[in-house]
Amino acid sequence: MKKIILGFIVCVTAGTGMAQHPVPAAYRFTLEDCLNYALGNNYNLQSLKLTEEAREDTYDQAKMERLPSLNASLNESLTNSQDNTSWNGNYGLNANLTLYQGGNITNTIEQNKLRKEQSSYQTTQYENGLTIQILQAFLAVLGNEELLKYQNVVVKASDEQLKQGKEQFQYGKILESDYLLLEAQYANDRNNVLNTEISRDNSLLTLKGLLSLSPMENLQIISPDTTSIQTMSILPSVAEVMERTVGSLPDLKISQYNIDIAKVALKMSKANYLPTVSLYGSIGTGHSIDYVRFGNQLSDRLNEQVGVSLSIPIYDNSRTKSKVTQSRIALQQAELDKKQSDLDIRQTVVTEYQGVVSAYNKYQTTSVRQNAYSKTFDVYRAQFHAGAITAVDLLQQQNNYISALNDYIQSKYEFILKRKVLDVYMGNNITM
Repeated sequence: MKKIILGFIVCVTAGTGMAQHPVPAAYRFTLEDCLNYALGNNYNLQSLKLTEEAREDTYDQAKMERLPSLNASLNESLTNSQDNTSWNGNYGLNANLTLYQGGNITNTIEQNKLRKEQSSYQTTQYENGLTIQILQAFLAVLGNEELLKYQNVVVKASDEQLKQGKEQFQYGKILESDYLLLEAQYANDRNNVLNTEISRDNSLLTLKGLLSLSPMENLQIISPDTTSIQTMSILPSVAEVMERTVGSLPDLKISQYNIDIAKVALKMSKANYLPTVSLYGSIGTGHSIDYVRFGNQLSDRLNEQVGVSLSIPIYDNSRTKSKVTQSRIALQQAELDKKQSDLDIRQTVVTEYQGVVSAYNKYQTTSVRQNAYSKTFDVYRAQFHAGAITAVDLLQQQNNYISALNDYIQSKYEFILKRKVLDVYMGNNITM
């Protein structure tokens, strides 16, 4: 009975401890999950979307400037002097409507409309950059995970070689120097595993940052099927890639909006040379100290006024002239920026396209090389176990294999990254 009660207490205590320190739920994400999560949670992206909302509101406010303004005024004053004391009050409504201002209101509306539309392309531009960064971090994690699998196999093989070398050394079949080399290789292989784990964790940390996840969150990625890498090597022509990229990337659209905004700014600068015509009106009344006739005073003093005002600029110390000059220069700069952006994009497309072709060729080469060194290493291991070769010969082949393996995995994920970046440029959905 005591054992049953004691067991019950232990279970309750353990359950309480688990409640106090819950295991955090893991985020198990594919590449697509990472991209979708980032689009809804990345802090910088959320900030850009708030900028879109702000520009939408500014545009709406600009349209309201066509309407008249209306203000109410109320004034009560008590004046005291040696001769007398007076108490007066005045009340009024004032309205004002700008009839003509050189097209400034229309141009302001147009300019804010352009900025509102441009902001959506700026958000898309950031999304493209974010997608590429997530691709880099995600594929870096995958590459390190794959490398770890091979490195753990190598460590296991090194451990076996070390045990066999120790036995051979004890029986005098190999020199102490050979045994020490095996020992050093085993330590080096274990260190490689540790370094790769650190690299993987750092890439995972980078990925968490892009997803706006806390560094302490448990993020696990779901490895996609990369065996279909051959299908990724099928590329459209460079001309087709160029056409689709120029039509897809928001960069040129943003540059064109900068030109359009600068054109409107130039019109607004020139508008300062033109007169301003306004319509105004008011109605008011008031009272004096005599409250006996308060009601009559308000009606007797009621007054209405309506009129048109004209303001003609004559000389403003050349401020308008300078502003027009600066606006014209800004327009020319925006036009040059677009030309440079177009040139940069086209050069980038050609460079990236050639990079994809080169990366695929390198992947094929390293694949053959890695496979050859893997089989050679297996043969040398068998010969070492049979005592046919020295530890120096074995370790030389092992290091060749490790080097070929690193090159193979690096080239594999470098090709996948470059190919997917090209998809981002062309506006394709990013999937794996």
